Amino acid sequence: MGAGHPSQAECRRGVRAALAGLPTGSLALAAVSGGADSLALAAALAAEAPSHEVTAGAIIVDHQMQEESADVALLAAQHCADLGLGPVAVVPTLVTASGEGLEAAAREARYAALAETAAAMGEDHPAHLVLLGHTRDDQAEQVLLGLARGSGARSLAGMAVLVVREGTPFARPLLHLPRATTRQACEEWGLTPWEDPMNSDRAYARVRARQALADLEGDLGPGIAEALVRSADLLRDDADLLDDLAEQATPDDDPAGVPVGALAELAPALRSRVWRRLLLRSGAPAGDLTAGHVAACDRLVTDWHGQGPLHLPGDLRVRRDRDRVHISRAPGGQ
Repeated sequence: MGAGHPSQAECRRGVRAALAGLPTGSLALAAVSGGADSLALAAALAAEAPSHEVTAGAIIVDHQMQEESADVALLAAQHCADLGLGPVAVVPTLVTASGEGLEAAAREARYAALAETAAAMGEDHPAHLVLLGHTRDDQAEQVLLGLARGSGARSLAGMAVLVVREGTPFARPLLHLPRATTRQACEEWGLTPWEDPMNSDRAYARVRARQALADLEGDLGPGIAEALVRSADLLRDDADLLDDLAEQATPDDDPAGVPVGALAELAPALRSRVWRRLLLRSGAPAGDLTAGHVAACDRLVTDWHGQGPLHLPGDLRVRRDRDRVHISRAPGGQ
């Protein structure tokens, strides 16, 4: 498969970097929806895998959220087979909307299906890796959504190039490329992407962020997406350091509670991260735990005047008793 056009070469270069270091005989799987980004990813993987001596396959997750979803999944699988990828798996999954909304529920279901399928397919290989087709535009939209929600540095840091979920490594080899590059690469490779109607449905926050980003580019000039991505890269380094420090500063489990003094001596940016770790460790659902919950807990240390107990997601109760903070499950909580 050729790489005569710069767009093809850029996609292949990103995949090449992701495959570097994989042991011979490893399994690399493209997560393919049938859209331009994932098809360009699949084509680049098919082109690069032989020189790295890895098996290249694909996983297509059918969210079953649209009437024609099964047909779309089968067409994506056929594209992957035509590119020479194999094994190719089509995995139906059921999406149940949670408090975070349909988008978040679909994302979690997709990652779970990808991780489970990749682990099963990779049993006979020395290593396995799932490649995701997120682009620079996706990263900019992610950061813009974080800004709109008033999120902290970790959320504003956007998506990482490499992340491990449920024991499966996920890589984003196209994260440095604009969406226009993947579309051009598909055209050069003779691939016809599927256009997801949900990508123009303003009921979804990401669609509104995409349109808002285009408006900002029009009003303030080009380069907004690149600037957001640069900011995310800088914030990611800061967030990684603070998370490492917070892990070291988080007290061990103690039936007697967390000493107030141990929390009070921490810098606010560090203490908020320690609070979050304590609450997650006690059973608070990550998606339901907000900055407001953490701030209310922090006031038990910085501005305590007898308030409490606090009622938090996961049926948690947080209270202060003199020089100790106690985090417990409500009676009957699971």
